[in-house]
Amino acid sequence: MHKLLSHTAVAALTLAFAGEAMATEWNVSLWGKRRAFTEHVHKLAELVEQKTNGEFTMNISYGGLSKNRENLDGISIGAFEMAQFCAGYHPDKNRAITVLELPFLGVRNLAEEVAVSNAVYAHPAVTEEMAQWNAKMLMTSPMPQYNLAGTGEPRDTLAEFDGMRVRATGGLGKAFAAVGAVPTSVTSSEAYQAMQSGVVDTVAFAQHAHLSFGTINEATWWTENLNPGTVNCPVVVNIDAYEGLSDAEREALDGSVGEALDYYLANYGELLKKWDTILEEKNVTKVTISDEQLAEFKKVAADPIAAAWIEEMSAQGMPAQELYDLVGATLEKTRASN
Repeated sequence: MHKLLSHTAVAALTLAFAGEAMATEWNVSLWGKRRAFTEHVHKLAELVEQKTNGEFTMNISYGGLSKNRENLDGISIGAFEMAQFCAGYHPDKNRAITVLELPFLGVRNLAEEVAVSNAVYAHPAVTEEMAQWNAKMLMTSPMPQYNLAGTGEPRDTLAEFDGMRVRATGGLGKAFAAVGAVPTSVTSSEAYQAMQSGVVDTVAFAQHAHLSFGTINEATWWTENLNPGTVNCPVVVNIDAYEGLSDAEREALDGSVGEALDYYLANYGELLKKWDTILEEKNVTKVTISDEQLAEFKKVAADPIAAAWIEEMSAQGMPAQELYDLVGATLEKTRASN
């Protein structure tokens, strides 16, 4: 009887360990804190866990696994299985998707931002470049057009932008530089301190980031209609980890992306509805840029910067014109279908 019990206990333990070994657990590297910008990642984790009956789970970390500018490097070496990053943090590592950060692309809303991102992410040039980092595009993190939160006297003309120290990355930084501003690319987590200490006069963010990183608390004014562009921040997965999933796990992951993004869009929409109230509560003045000033900004910053990007990327072997045209064609197709 003793031997029988021993064998039974061993068998039970063996089955328990086998069951535990079969479960899949991914680590996900984000930064800052939970906010509208990361809600789709949380929704995705929730859906995947539900669809796999708890056999595939995700541990979401805010800065505990990596710095935000090092997330792509972490993915490349398999330090974690999933991560979010922004193209402007290291444009040399993700050249193809920087087309989505060019200023004044004409994207009107978050749904269009999802459409153009999905189209560009599916391009072979993006797939190939990301594979160099052992990364596979999973989904975008759509953001509205950026606007400035500033200190001091409101600036509503391009002449007043001359010499303005602004936190802006990627194509946005180039756009502001084109009108005489001085861009700096401190990370989003460092933006508040840079603003508070006077290192920058203004910060270009989407609404959720002005809230999450506290820059709106330091600001005295906010441009409601500058809309020079936005940054592009994909969520990627480690290719080896992705290929190591079972068919059911992969189906659960891929099949949850659309629902996770729908949830993100609905959640962000609620934030945008509250934005004017938030500005009033914080005593932040809304600044409207005139149509003439906006037209001048586009003239100086849109076509010249796009042309320079196309020339530079083409010289590096990228199908730059093709990627740029893809954005325009996708916008036309999306609007026609609506």
